[in-house]
Amino acid sequence: MRRILVTGALGQIGSELVPALRQRFGADRIIASDLRTIPPQGSTGQVPYEHVDCAQPYQILEVVRRYEVGTIYHLAALLSAVAEEKPQVAWSVNMGGIYNVLEVARQYGCQVFFPSSIGAFGPSTPRDHTPQVTIQRPTTMYGVTKVSGELLCDYYAARFGVDTRGLRLPGLISHVAPPGGGTTDYAVQIFHQAVRYKHYTCFLDPETRLDMMYMPDAIRAIIELMEIDKSRLRHRNAYNITAMSFTPAELADAIREHIAAFAIDYHVDPVRQSIADSWPRSLDDSAAREDWGWAPQFDIRAMTADMLARLTEKLWPPKGG
Repeated sequence: MRRILVTGALGQIGSELVPALRQRFGADRIIASDLRTIPPQGSTGQVPYEHVDCAQPYQILEVVRRYEVGTIYHLAALLSAVAEEKPQVAWSVNMGGIYNVLEVARQYGCQVFFPSSIGAFGPSTPRDHTPQVTIQRPTTMYGVTKVSGELLCDYYAARFGVDTRGLRLPGLISHVAPPGGGTTDYAVQIFHQAVRYKHYTCFLDPETRLDMMYMPDAIRAIIELMEIDKSRLRHRNAYNITAMSFTPAELADAIREHIAAFAIDYHVDPVRQSIADSWPRSLDDSAAREDWGWAPQFDIRAMTADMLARLTEKLWPPKGG
């Protein structure tokens, strides 16, 4: 088996994907990489680590060649809110990165995973039960890079035979990595604040409904997609997947089932609110269910219970005897 390279390994997805791949394939088969020269202590375990700037194609090529990489999970990107603050940087990082990865994959016969997003849709897209195939006219730089990445992956698959695969991921909720500048970050921050202070000030309106997913489901979906026979994939680079859809007010209610004193108020950020208002409220993921058997395991109540338990243990570990 050729080795697996994960770019953006220290980000929200990479922080949980790398350990999952390590457990499945062995630590020596997984190469973690990120823009940081030295990773935080313990963040990648015993997995080999490389400094890789995906805007520099020779750095990707050198790692792929040296480690005989056969699969690249390309996670390095600026997220939605940060991308709106720095649109020129976002284009360079997000589009330059996927182009460079695809070029290396073309030369060395690598399989590529590209994470798209609900951000690839826009205000003219049907917002409820958003179809697998529908109009995509995003109004953010993040969304522009995501839909462009989908098309570029399609092109490299059709033109050069590169085995590219991808998911349109909803907002992701994780107890491992801190928020990284996304519009759905409130759904991570709220748990930290609930455990620490029993209070949270939300930057989105209380009735803003968005698609969400607990990270264990996302990691499982990514690995399942990459392992399925490609002949079964009708939409190889942009499968809609979802697990739950809720508002900040509904999430606060779910938290109060465990922390009765939890309180929430709202100070709406107009930039992130405008981004959220352009995204789907719910996705139709029937194509993923039909083509490769996708099914989530966590709903809002199961996710809330697990998040609170894990964060409580992490933030307030029991004292030793």
